[in-house]
Formats: sequence, structure tokens, C-alpha cells
Amino acid sequence: MPGSKSNLVSSHEDVINNTSDLSEIKISDEKGSVAKRTVTVIEKDGYPDSVYMNAAKIFQGIRTEKSKDKMLVRYGDNSESPVPAFKDEHSRRVSYELAFSALKYQDLLEEILLDSGVYPCQSIPDELTSLLVVMLYDLQDRKFEARKIFDEEKPIEEVQEIGDYLYSCRTKAAAALARCRIKYDALSIEHFVPETIWKQEQRVSALPFYVWINTFKISLEDVIRDLETKGLTKVESVSDFDHYTYAMDQHCHDVLVFPSSLKEELLNLDLFADCKLLLQDKSRSLAVHSAQALLNAGDDIIVAHTGSYLTIAHMSVLTNHGMCTIFVCGVKSSAKEEELRNIFGHMGCENIQLLHEDFTELEPTDRRLQKAKVILLLPQCSGLGAGNPMEFILSEHRDAGLLRDLFQGFVSEDKLGILAERQLNELIHALKFNKVQAIVYCTCSVYPQENELVVKKALESGVEGDKVQPYRLIPPVFSTCSNSEASTEIFFKMEPSEISSGCFVAVLEREKYSSKKVPAKDILAYAAEKGLLDSISEEKPKEEKKQKVKRRKRNITGTDRKPKAAEPLHHQTGAHVKAEVPVSKAVSDTQQKHVARTKAVSDTEKHVCRTKPVSKTQQKHVPRTKAVSNIQQKNVCRTKAVSDTQKHVCRTKAVSKTQQKHVPRTKAVSDIQQKNVFRTKAVSSTSVPKAVHNIPVSKAVSNTQERAPNKQPRSAEEIYQP
Repeated sequence: MPGSKSNLVSSHEDVINNTSDLSEIKISDEKGSVAKRTVTVIEKDGYPDSVYMNAAKIFQGIRTEKSKDKMLVRYGDNSESPVPAFKDEHSRRVSYELAFSALKYQDLLEEILLDSGVYPCQSIPDELTSLLVVMLYDLQDRKFEARKIFDEEKPIEEVQEIGDYLYSCRTKAAAALARCRIKYDALSIEHFVPETIWKQEQRVSALPFYVWINTFKISLEDVIRDLETKGLTKVESVSDFDHYTYAMDQHCHDVLVFPSSLKEELLNLDLFADCKLLLQDKSRSLAVHSAQALLNAGDDIIVAHTGSYLTIAHMSVLTNHGMCTIFVCGVKSSAKEEELRNIFGHMGCENIQLLHEDFTELEPTDRRLQKAKVILLLPQCSGLGAGNPMEFILSEHRDAGLLRDLFQGFVSEDKLGILAERQLNELIHALKFNKVQAIVYCTCSVYPQENELVVKKALESGVEGDKVQPYRLIPPVFSTCSNSEASTEIFFKMEPSEISSGCFVAVLEREKYSSKKVPAKDILAYAAEKGLLDSISEEKPKEEKKQKVKRRKRNITGTDRKPKAAEPLHHQTGAHVKAEVPVSKAVSDTQQKHVARTKAVSDTEKHVCRTKPVSKTQQKHVPRTKAVSNIQQKNVCRTKAVSDTQKHVCRTKAVSKTQQKHVPRTKAVSDIQQKNVFRTKAVSSTSVPKAVHNIPVSKAVSNTQERAPNKQPRSAEEIYQP
């Protein structure tokens, strides 16, 4: 029945005219306005050969694999799926969209190939079956019309051959499509789309879109003025949207929200063409604002993944006035680096430094990152919570395998476990940066395995150690949202809805030090870790000083009972004594007179000769001179001055008591001698073997000076001079 077949084809083409572009889902509002996704003329004329080839490579890696008993169409081995090479961003985008469309209609396209007899074909090997399916979808999308020939690039032989073959079989293919529609009672080709994907696309088409303002190029006031001149009216919230309206986002002060019906019209404005307004999912703006609120002036930030260049540019715009450097990890190739530099330069971003290393390859002690105080971690995730998962995968440069998960509507347990393990490793690595004070962790996932569980496991790992303060969870700074229940949660979560995408944000911040609870040595260690004590010398603990004082006292008192050779002490020069032993106000008038008398002493011998001989009573009650000779032979100077002011003050206040305790048997000593005896450390030289000279410890001239003639001896006045 040729006539009936012709009618079927004709009626099929009538339906196809209304639904030819499957990515162009129409949603009408109460006023009858119609919103369409952005469509360009080139999509109706076909694509360059490279787009078909890249789309076929992507589809080969994400297609639905069937069991052998149900596998009627063979695709060859895809164990080593080749990596596509994209000419530019537009080629990359349309290649992914074409591959995903082929995935959505895989069952239908395979049935058309088999029913029409187009497959199998002896001239087409199994390795090119993916290309055959992709180009068949595009052929029906063009209403089975011939595609345009693009002269700007070299033709690909395989693409040319399969394209010519399909076009020669276009009538058979159209008839097979019509029979499938009759068989399944399908009013349109969208009937063959899985229900989960159909609902997702319905929601995406009606979802408001968000843009942030590039204040490097334009101010908020100028944007509002420009929008008003184009007839747009500002309203309070998304619930008040009419056709030509917009609103300020409730969380981010530089983000505007527009109805979906205005998307195509607004994207053609100069505001977008000049990079004054940038279209991006709200979840990334929430992450950027949360990280910016944790920075102080002069702090740097680490962006752990390249992701979307829009996220990095937004961070640059928000931190420009604080002299902040943004370190971006994972820019592997020089071509990618050059591309990003050109993009950032066009947008006015100058405080960005690109790193070739992946984030997990960076050492926490890297000198370049010593001023980094915040880490923005946006790990690869399932992305099913994003408002437009396809757009999310494209903009974030994620794994093409996520397209299969998007098609299924869920992520397999194995894939989810791999993603969660990778996210945990990256978060644990971020905790190892001791100088970092805060971490922002953000995903577009709806699974707790990628969100709360990852954060809790990382905090329980304890990798930050005991020398630094541990991390704790704090609410993000934009926690004042309309949903009061969500605002009280320590994690910031938004579920996917008709007005917003879903996202998860966690902020980890180091606990603050409390001087009342933390020991002084821990505070000093913390301050040294932050680089606050670089120019301050570390003081010895007070306990060590007290032990030295007690040890010195035991040595002195022990000589009264039994002569004992003292352990050698380090000699301090006169300059050191002069610097560390200032004159105490507690010295008595008699001591000052004694100082005055010692000014005239020219050298050590004169000073020793002028010392009054000790009385016979002193000689009887002071037997320590014999034991001291051993100290003299070992060149041990007991004239080591008190190491700091505290010791000197303690000694000067306790002079009288020390004299009474350590010289209990010198009752016949005169008043002047009692006042001048601090600690009888100065002993006469070998020429006066039995004389004990009561010279104050801090004033006595060391025997070492006699043995070091190259050093000029210092007078008591110089020693006591502040």
C-alpha cells in the first residue's frame, strides 16, 4: 500500500515539524507567553564533521549496554573510549548535547535502524555504529532534510560516507519512525523519552535563571538603570514574577534572578556580550560568597578545582579590593592556561594565579601558599541536584559518564562510592594545610554520602594533628533565608524545586584559642605557627630557670659543710653582664660607696691588694678557700651575672638574708663587710692563697680576665652601668 505509506510519512513529518528540536520544550504561562531554550540556525542545518565524530565518541562511552540475548545492534568494543578533541567551547557543547539526545532516544533509534533495514550494513563496521545512531538522530531532527556543507574545516571521510548513506535511506527511516509512533500510540517523539528525563526537562525549562554582576565592568546601579530602560521592573521575590520582571537574590547581594521566559531575549543583550552579566547556577555563587566572607585583608585563597571559569572569575571580582591572590589548581596544559588567561583578561580579573598541579599534589608547606587562609573545595559530584544537570556537566567540565546517571535518574552504588571516596580524600588533604583557617565544601548532589557523611568522616580523621586548633562546623554567613528550618541547620542545603536548584554547602573553621583555658606554651606554639613570633626570641621556661637557681644555691651552701668541686659553668663576658645586669635601686648606700671606692682600681691585683685583710676570726670560720682553689684551677668563674633582670632583682632584695644564711659563722665581720658580702665568689689569686675577698658577685672581677690578657678588664662602674 504505497499510498498509505506515503500518508504515514506525511503525517509523521507534520508531527515532526512541531517537535523537531527535542531540546526545545515549550512551556506557556498564564499570559500565553512562550519560552524556548536557545536555538541557533546552525542546529537546523546540521553540524561540522568534527561535531558528529566527537558526539559519537561520547555516545560510545555512555550508551546503554544490553544483555547479549537482547543486543540486536552491536557497537564494537568501548573499553578504550577515545578522548574527543574539541575545536572550541561551542563545538564541545553541541557535541555533548547531540550525544545526550542520542542516549535519550537510543531504543527508538535502534528500532528505526532495524525496521527500515538501514542496519546492518556491510560497509559500516561495528566501531562506527555509534556514529550511525548519532547522525540518524540529527537527520530526523532536520526533518530528513539535507545538511549544510561546512567549508571552514577539512571533511572527515567516515562522516561523509555515513551521512550520504543515511540521506539515501531517508524515506525508509521516516516510514519506520511513523510505524513506531503508531505502534506505541505516541502523539510525539517525546513519548519515547523516559519519564524521569521528561520531568527533569520540564522543570529545567520553567526554572528561573541567575546571573551575577561583574563589578569590574559595571556597577549594580548601572545594571538596574539599564534594565529599567528596557522595560523590566524589579520585584521583591521570585513568587512575584511577571513576564518583564526581575528580583535580587536573597542570599547573594550581586546576583539577579529572571523568569525563564526572558532567557533567550536577555542573553542577546550587550550586558551579556560584554561580560557585564554572567549566567551561572546559583549554587556556585553561594559557595563563592561563603568563602569570601571568611577572608581577611591580605589573605589568599585556594580553589581546588578548575571547574567553571565563571566561579573563579566571580571569586576574583569579590576579592579584588582585599589584595587577595586566587590560586587555581589543575591547569595541566599550556593551551588551557593561555585560554583561561585570555578569558580572565577580557573579564578584568587580574588576581588569579594558575597552578599546574592537582590539589592533592600540592604540599601543605608549599611556599607559594603560605598566605592562603581559605580553601574553596568544589569536588566532582553526581550533580543531580543542579537546576540544569546537562548545563552543570558542560560548565563544570565533569565526567561524561554522569550523562548516563542523568539519563537513569540515579547514580549506582559503585559510582557513588567512588565519588564519595575521592571527595573524602580531597577534604582530608585540605585539612592538612596548617596555616589555612577555613574550608568551604560545596556540591550539587542530593546524596548524603557525598555531603554530610564526607564532612563528618573528614572531621573524625584527626589529620590536622595536635599542634594546631581542630576544625568545627559553622553555618555559612548567608544563613538568613526564607526557610527558617534550613537557616538553623549547621549545613546549608537546598532541595531541587520549581524555583531553585539543589546544593549543599559546609563551612569548616578552626576553633578559636581561649587564653584562659590554653597553657602559655601552647599559645606561643600557635602564635609561632601563624608566623607572629618570627622576630621574638624564645625564652627559656621559668621552671628551668628556677631549677638553675636552686642548683646554684645548693652548690653555695654545700661548700659550708663539705668542700666540693663545682661543675664548670659557661663564662659570660663583661659586655654580656653589662647588658643584662642593670644597677638595682635596691642597692644600699654602703654598696654605692663601695662602688665609688673601686673606681680607682686599675687592675685586678690593685683591687685585691686594697681589700682589707680578713680578721683571724674570719680565717677560722671560713674554711672554704681551700675548696675554691679547685674552681680556680678549672678556670671556673663564679662571677656569672644573673641572666635576666628578674634574677638580679631577686638577688638584690635578698642580699641581707643571703649574707645571714650563708655566712653564719662570720659574727666578727664588720658592718661594712657584711653589707658588701653578696656571695663570696671572687677569690684571691695564687699570690694570696688564704685570703677571702668579700667582693659582690655582680662586681667581682673574674679570674678568667687574668688568664685572658687580650681582653681589657672592666671596672665595677662599667659593669653596673645600665
